[in-house]
Amino acid sequence: MAEKLVIVGAGVAGVNAATKLVDSGYPGKDITIIDMGKDPYNRKYSEVMEGFLGAGGWSDGKLTYHTSIGGQLSKYCGEEKAMELFDEVIANFKRFHPKPEEVQCSDPQAEPDFIKPYFGLRLFPVWHVGTDYLHEIGKNWYDYLVSKGVDFVWETKVTSIDFDAQELFIGEEGSYINPKNWPITYDRLMFAVGKSGIDFGKQLADDYKLPTEPKPVQIGVRFEAPQEHFQKLIDISYDFKLYRKFDEGVSLRSFCTNNNAAYVAVEETYGNHSYNGHAKKDEAFRNNMTNFGILMEIPGIEEPFAWSRELVSKVNKEGTGLYYSPTRTPSTTSEGEDVSAVSITEEQMSEVRSAFHGYYSYIDDFIDDMKKVFPTLGDDWGVYIPEVKYLSPEPLVNYENLSLNDFPNVHFVGDALSARGITVSGAQGIYVTDYILEQNQDYPDFHEHF
Repeated sequence: MAEKLVIVGAGVAGVNAATKLVDSGYPGKDITIIDMGKDPYNRKYSEVMEGFLGAGGWSDGKLTYHTSIGGQLSKYCGEEKAMELFDEVIANFKRFHPKPEEVQCSDPQAEPDFIKPYFGLRLFPVWHVGTDYLHEIGKNWYDYLVSKGVDFVWETKVTSIDFDAQELFIGEEGSYINPKNWPITYDRLMFAVGKSGIDFGKQLADDYKLPTEPKPVQIGVRFEAPQEHFQKLIDISYDFKLYRKFDEGVSLRSFCTNNNAAYVAVEETYGNHSYNGHAKKDEAFRNNMTNFGILMEIPGIEEPFAWSRELVSKVNKEGTGLYYSPTRTPSTTSEGEDVSAVSITEEQMSEVRSAFHGYYSYIDDFIDDMKKVFPTLGDDWGVYIPEVKYLSPEPLVNYENLSLNDFPNVHFVGDALSARGITVSGAQGIYVTDYILEQNQDYPDFHEHF
């Protein structure tokens, strides 16, 4: 038989990897995927981080088509190969889409002059799937993998991994809680835990003294306003990305822009609430709103993961995040409910600024400059606090196959390797898969499905 592959995490990276394997004749029965969440038929709207397709499956479904966004994939394999991997990821999303013809690519070309005095602007092609269609894609995709024999283990947390013995422990550390009565052993392991498993990745790095590269803090707010204020830029780029760099080493960028049918989404991670954004394709959900993240990248913070978690905990009130606006009230979700957030006054914002250790002034400056670029904006806006992208120290891997030098059968992909975004995460999974296929082509049953 082929190598027994265990994938920890059923997010975009792990699912794309498994798909490439079974498409190529790899026996599905030799692939096990373990995830803390649920399958796409039982996953709830509020379960944003875990489950089939991970956070990417409950996102707005923007597939970035450029190697400069979301991680340096091209440094592993070169520009041409990276774009080929992106093509495979996008093809998978269209393949399981109920209306693939509606997935179109926006490719902006010209940087407008009105932006230049205040912000830099990054332009790149984007395929937009839409939050509503992602749910249907997930069901179709999952059914395909199950039909190929891939074994999924849901609502199960891996608590420790013994790289030497090639064993995974679930439930209480040091003991097997084993509903299927089989030992969780592997020949090859793909660590694809996504954002919700970052603390576990850090634990493994500490336990095995894995060399890592520190990552900066990325934290800020989710900004929302009527779409009309930004229309002249939206006409050029649907997913516009504004950025500014400051002399102090702090940089800010807008992130994950949603338009037309744009809704703010709540993320529950590590016991606290933060915010993200969704965008639906169906015109029935149109609300003429725009939302995007404003994220600060803050270098030089010791223990950035712990620092970010502490900050998020400080600004959570009554079990949820905050909302501030000079004039507006919090929006609603696409399900018609109010977004979970505690509205605060300008006076109460002083507590927020304190929790941000003085860094919130950069966000204030960013918003003030947006008012100059988009003069109709004025005070017609609101922010959901906080938005955070947790990043653990990135394990240093062998670029040939994203494996650990001391454990060449263990591969890190997706957010576990500090990838950002659907396309890059999926591409990393496929990149490793190509290597796995090379290693297994001599197994007798490899081609049994052809």
